[in-house]
Amino acid sequence: MTHQPVPKISLDELRVEIKKEYTNVALDPNKGYHFHTGRRLANLLGYHESLYQDLPEANIASFAGTGNPFSVGTINAGETVVDIGSGAGFDSLIASRLVGPSGRVVGFDMTDEMLKKARAGADAMGATNVEFREGLAESLSLPDGFADVVISNGVLNLTLDKTETLREWFRILKPGGRLQVGDILVEREIPSDAMDDISLWTG
Repeated sequence: MTHQPVPKISLDELRVEIKKEYTNVALDPNKGYHFHTGRRLANLLGYHESLYQDLPEANIASFAGTGNPFSVGTINAGETVVDIGSGAGFDSLIASRLVGPSGRVVGFDMTDEMLKKARAGADAMGATNVEFREGLAESLSLPDGFADVVISNGVLNLTLDKTETLREWFRILKPGGRLQVGDILVEREIPSDAMDDISLWTG
């Protein structure tokens, strides 16, 4: 059994740097980052424009995912969806349309400016079936067996202990629930100096 390498970065330090980076993405999405954002990114990741065409432009502009959780499974009307690391609300707002008025979406993020932008987008759309809460990917304030579907986009790679994080995500899933994650997969071992480079952990 392989063990998960542990970097020298502290969890507190990592969270501070992630908050800084994604506060910038919320406030200035067109600044230019070492990752893509906005419509260009959505197109690169294979989102069909019909999924997001009625989202407010501000929520599209600050989208900064690494994959497309909707490409790995359907979201059905009436389902409860939890979006972990919901950012500016791009995926949550899409999910709110897919689950319809009888469904529910709860997005979690730890960055105030992203939460503010996501909530403003939901208000602009009149999306009353979606809410955004402050929270951490590793510790979700939800009961066991809450969600039909857990979605996440580019967040698992930002956590230090991926095993514990996934354990928490499975805790909130109903029996037979689905985990639909878009993320980064590295096929070879990462050098230890890269593991300890905080700039490589923030996006």
